Amino acid sequence: MLPPALSDLIEAFGLLPGVGPRTAERYAYYLLRQHNDTPDKLAAALQALPGGVGYCRKTFALVPAGQALSDLYTDPRRDKTIVAVVAEPFDLVALEKTGHFQGTYHVLGGLVSPIDGIEPDQLHIKELVKRIDEDKVEEVILATNASVEGESTALYIQQQIGKRKVKITRLAQGLAVGVDLEYADQITLGRALEGRQAL
Repeated sequence: MLPPALSDLIEAFGLLPGVGPRTAERYAYYLLRQHNDTPDKLAAALQALPGGVGYCRKTFALVPAGQALSDLYTDPRRDKTIVAVVAEPFDLVALEKTGHFQGTYHVLGGLVSPIDGIEPDQLHIKELVKRIDEDKVEEVILATNASVEGESTALYIQQQIGKRKVKITRLAQGLAVGVDLEYADQITLGRALEGRQAL
């Protein structure tokens, strides 16, 4: 019913996470209707992506291809003795946007999830432990999600750090502003109770 070029584009958009059939159709039709260089820019960006991005050898953050270390790691103003451990590169971006963190980061590359076939040895946990020793890290901030996978990954990291003299902290977690108690999940409520503060 549709020209192959259009149906192929719809199918390609449908491969993206969170993009259903209707959204894929809207994206494809939007690009078809454009009488500017938007489709060309999109195609060029997609073609440049695989060869244009690399990973920092120390932090596993995203860097331009060919760059060995992240600017956030090599910046002399950053405190290498404080490391925030995140699951994915965009978690790092979210923390960095706050402007409140002056340490460095370590990207795990996911979370431990046996159901999804992700085991601890597939993540950058061994590299984190090695980094703790090499950089004389004093504090590790476990900034993983408040989910079963995030909690089990944090616990596994604690076990791997072992008896090293490193302060291990967790991001404060609890109820978001404006959330009704009846709609909060058990993990969030539990964290809110554990992290309660005196007024």
